[in-house]
Amino acid sequence: MGDSRTQAKLVSPCISVCQMDAENGVCLGCYRTRGEIAAWPRMTADEQSGLLNELRDRRAAATGVRRRVTRRKAKTG
Repeated sequence: MGDSRTQAKLVSPCISVCQMDAENGVCLGCYRTRGEIAAWPRMTADEQSGLLNELRDRRAAATGVRRRVTRRKAKTG
């Protein structure tokens, strides 16, 4: 099996609502910081997956909507 740098990259979480929140510095569409947006293409698939997990928590905290369990988590426990 190849290392994570050779794995297929994940689709960007961008939803084309590109507006940065002046208070916390995250995009109101995808909840990434400018640095995370810029780094996305250079991240490994594992790093992207980790960031997507973090973004789900940020979105839940910002909106008050509880985070859904992902299909992968539902299958593994």
